[in-house]
Amino acid sequence: MTNLTTKLTEAQKFGMSIRPKVGGFPILAEVLRSAGVQSNRWSLPSCQAVYRMKEGSVVLQGTPLVTGVFEIGNFDRDALITALRTDQEGRSSFPEFLKAAWEAGVIGYDVDFETRKVVYYGINGDSYLEEYTAVTVETP
Repeated sequence: MTNLTTKLTEAQKFGMSIRPKVGGFPILAEVLRSAGVQSNRWSLPSCQAVYRMKEGSVVLQGTPLVTGVFEIGNFDRDALITALRTDQEGRSSFPEFLKAAWEAGVIGYDVDFETRKVVYYGINGDSYLEEYTAVTVETP
């Protein structure tokens, strides 16, 4: 691994180790921001994440949600909000959240760690914006 990938990986590990099960995303997001991550773009269903950092960019290729040929569903804002609240309440894992977002017609989302905003996108230009609260985290 390069210094940049190591920096991202270590920040992710630390963030995941201290985030609470309920409402933990702002903690993880602040750890990543403190490590120099400016934004993050997730593509679904491929589960590819691109992290734009102050020193460069890193791609993380996760396990795709589907393989083969699939129809893309229409953007369902209510289903997405249900998936978000389920995750925020600690009632789903991250892979379960990604699957629920995909099933709600989300083909990707962007996280801006500076403005604390996440925008979820559907195939036809639909979108949903969610802001998250600022938190303070003691980083090692």
